Amino acid sequence: VQLQASGGGLVQAGGSLRLSCAASGYTFSTYHMGWFRQAPGKEREFVAAINWGGWSTYYSDSVRGRFTISRDNAKNTVYLQMNSLKPEDTAVYYCAAARAARAVVPGRSRHEYDYWGQGTLVTVSS
Repeated sequence: VQLQASGGGLVQAGGSLRLSCAASGYTFSTYHMGWFRQAPGKEREFVAAINWGGWSTYYSDSVRGRFTISRDNAKNTVYLQMNSLKPEDTAVYYCAAARAARAVVPGRSRHEYDYWGQGTLVTVSS
């Protein structure tokens, strides 16, 4: 199983980035997908999640209205479109997969996810 996150980088406040996470080694369409982030010295926190079919999405309060999660099951890829970025969005962003058979909706706890990507760094300058 491999989750390969990409798309991070340095951006000015107010700018946008689109993260991608390409999955392989398992049946992508039977897993919910999530994005988490971890800033220096802080716990890893939930950012967004999408159910296995792509019709239900969930966001943390801090990103709702600015970030959009989506997935393409034909391409085994999940995306995170990040707009109106703020310096406090600076973190390493991780994608994760959770077996849909265990829960009707994707969870917000890191412990509910089975597979993790390596992370991609997003830095937002003020």
